Amino acid sequence: MFISYAYAAEAVPTDLMSFLPFIIIFVLFYFMLIRPQMKQAKAHKLMIDSLKKDDEIVTNGGFLGKVVKIKDQYVTIEIAAGTQIHIQKQSVITLLTKGTIKSI
Repeated sequence: MFISYAYAAEAVPTDLMSFLPFIIIFVLFYFMLIRPQMKQAKAHKLMIDSLKKDDEIVTNGGFLGKVVKIKDQYVTIEIAAGTQIHIQKQSVITLLTKGTIKSI
């Protein structure tokens, strides 16, 4: 008399509409995270490949220096008069314009 009957809910169709939120999230991740990171990595690789002698650079550790010698994986930079260090090419962050080190 006072007991109401509980009926099962209708079955939800498993078609494209149920996967739509996942597809939208993936598209958003691609355009907001993956694509810009790939673009930045490509620009960094082009900058590393275009290094040449007498370029002024900034390294990962914050060293400013002038490129003295370039090998396959390593770069020799001069950070002070008569002081040269060897670093990996991937640790070069920025290529500076000519004369930047003298102006500091």
